[in-house]
Amino acid sequence: MPLTSDPSLGEAAPAPRPGPPQAPAPTAPDDDAALKVVPVRHPWRWLAVAVTAVLVVQFAHGLVTNPAWEWEVFARFFTAPAILRAVWITLQLTVYGTALGFALGIVLAFMRLSASPFLKSVAFAYIWAFRSIPLIVQLLFWFNLAYLYKRLDFGVPFGPAFFSFDTMGLVGAMGAAVLGLALHQAAYAAEIVRGGVLAVDAGQLEAAAALGIPTLRRLRRIVLPQAMRSILPNAANEVISLFKGTSIVSVMAIGELFYQVQVVYGRNGRVVPLLMVATVWYILLTSVLSVLQHYVERHFAKGATR
Repeated sequence: MPLTSDPSLGEAAPAPRPGPPQAPAPTAPDDDAALKVVPVRHPWRWLAVAVTAVLVVQFAHGLVTNPAWEWEVFARFFTAPAILRAVWITLQLTVYGTALGFALGIVLAFMRLSASPFLKSVAFAYIWAFRSIPLIVQLLFWFNLAYLYKRLDFGVPFGPAFFSFDTMGLVGAMGAAVLGLALHQAAYAAEIVRGGVLAVDAGQLEAAAALGIPTLRRLRRIVLPQAMRSILPNAANEVISLFKGTSIVSVMAIGELFYQVQVVYGRNGRVVPLLMVATVWYILLTSVLSVLQHYVERHFAKGATR
């Protein structure tokens, strides 16, 4: 008897056992056109589109046909010299507040990231205080600084003074506005910068330190280019908020955009068209800032996107 179960060469293979009849295998259609494609219907989506379109058209129609908007008054004052001067003052407040605020915010951010408990505590206290106090209170405080301090002395701490300044002439309305906006902005800028730095992988800093790259060069060439991708969107939001927030300095009788609009409609009583003048100027300048944000973000996104 052979050790294997295979049939010998001279024997015939056993016949297969009878079983149930097998169904024929399905065949793919020869023509793809035989398949009927039924698109998915979205009736509620189309209803929402129709309702929204009707509301938008009605709003636009009201803007054009409602005489209460007084578009002729709007056109007359939109480029008036007083309004243009006010726009320039608003831009100055925004630029000065942003530059000084983010410069101080960067210092505060690295103080919070330092290993010194004292520096971390001072930076935390500053951020806590200036984020807690309303901006209008800070502006009025700096505007009345001369009431608290008649002069500022510079010299040996707790010793003789070498020279001094009269605060009444040193801090005017414009200086107090810039100082208040910058110090307020620094508290928010510090947290934005700190969050961007913490978003950078710590392993890259360890690798750079292992290669012997100096600290300042690591910060300038490795940390900040990557941190800017996280910093820029939030920083741009803060700049736009500061630009619109400059209207609050109207309490100090500074001739920025909103204050000047109030002066004009206080004289002629045309409140709505003058408010539209300020609104359109804010929209235009905010749109310019948004475009600049897009190009700056695209510059720092090199190498991160394909």
